[in-house]
Amino acid sequence: MKNTRIYKMSFAGIYLHYIAKAEKKGRTKAEVDEIIFWLTGYDSEKLQNIIDNKVDFENFFAETDINPNVSKITGVICGYRVEDIEDELMQKIRYLDKLIDELAKGKSMDKILRK
Repeated sequence: MKNTRIYKMSFAGIYLHYIAKAEKKGRTKAEVDEIIFWLTGYDSEKLQNIIDNKVDFENFFAETDINPNVSKITGVICGYRVEDIEDELMQKIRYLDKLIDELAKGKSMDKILRK
């Protein structure tokens, strides 16, 4: 799983895709933001700063305080089991992808946020 090109992609561009995916399935931008806040420890001001400055994925995750419950995120995303991904940065990216997928599939926020 050596797709390091994604590391240099702007988070802002992908963020718009996350929102579109969620809204297409009747979910909201607020729910996408809540997932990001839960996973990263960021708040709305920090997230907006990242978007405004077009921070790439590598730097987006460099400053995070990853939620200790990420080990509860399991399953397959993009053909890979998230819990088995060895590259730490790629695993964090795929955790976020998995949570957004769960949102789009209609899971409750309590389940998505592993409460």
